[in-house]
Amino acid sequence: MQDRPTDTPMSREWNYHPDLPLADTSVFRWPPNPRYLVDWFGRNWLTLSERVMMVILAGLLWLFAYPSLEVTKHFAHAWVMQVWAVNLLLLIVIAGGLHWYFYMRRGQGKKLKFDRRDMATGNRLWSFSDQVHDNMFWSLTSGVTQLSAFQALTMWLMANEYIPTLTFAEHPIWFVLGLILLPIWSAFHFYWVHRLLHAPILYKHVHSLHHRNVNVGPWSGFSMHPAEHLLYLTSLLIHWVVPTHPIHLYFHVIYLGPGAAMTHTGYEDLLIKDKRRLALGTFYHQLHHRYYECNYGNQEMPWDRWFGTFHDGSDEATKETRQRKKVMYQKSSG
Repeated sequence: MQDRPTDTPMSREWNYHPDLPLADTSVFRWPPNPRYLVDWFGRNWLTLSERVMMVILAGLLWLFAYPSLEVTKHFAHAWVMQVWAVNLLLLIVIAGGLHWYFYMRRGQGKKLKFDRRDMATGNRLWSFSDQVHDNMFWSLTSGVTQLSAFQALTMWLMANEYIPTLTFAEHPIWFVLGLILLPIWSAFHFYWVHRLLHAPILYKHVHSLHHRNVNVGPWSGFSMHPAEHLLYLTSLLIHWVVPTHPIHLYFHVIYLGPGAAMTHTGYEDLLIKDKRRLALGTFYHQLHHRYYECNYGNQEMPWDRWFGTFHDGSDEATKETRQRKKVMYQKSSG
């Protein structure tokens, strides 16, 4: 991997890509590698990583922004709108801030940008003939509304003790484990929902809206058809079954909503003085947006490798993926 990233394209297909073929970075690879697991934990939870920043933000929102559970015991327009307004502002600040830095200010040029193209304009494929405006519309309308509805309902259930909850004082170990396990649960849920959305009929009428983003940007991550938002956000139902704290819920909300803007930035890392300071998008998921029938999950879960849908970035994997897509659509039309 390049120590000093440049704007020079690395290949005919990509402006930038990590070392290929992609290595197995799953925390569930076999046989277990204790040293790798310790390094993974350190990168994700003992540095100022994306996840740690989300947890800090969740704690601040719990203290200062979202209504208290005492307030949410009874449904009222005011507190539900407060949840919606906070989520709307969060997405605007995070997705909008990333878009401004990378695509308007061009803060690091095309260094570590996967696709050499800019966001599309003047194309009737997009609502408003503009990729960013189209993505903003779906993210801020259906996305924020459904995210807030799931969150508000879960807060009401927690407040009325209809679902199990916990506190840090009573269960400190489970409180911390819950934060570590939530992204892994989300990855598991995302893989299977994503496979479902690639069934030809659902892809055609629902998931294709998200996949108009072959070249992704921050506003692409949470831009989905309303039916896809509904399926995607059922990941939050884990809080109805497993005891959690509101901070876990808010971390999960940030991870699924504004967090999607970070993972779809189109850049692998944020550079500060040519040093990688914050992990953002992954080439693993960028390959999915380019070739569709591959890499349905993420790198932490082994499902794509186990079920034969892994694309390692090589030409051979591209041929296999295209053949799999051809067979899939032949069966659906036969």
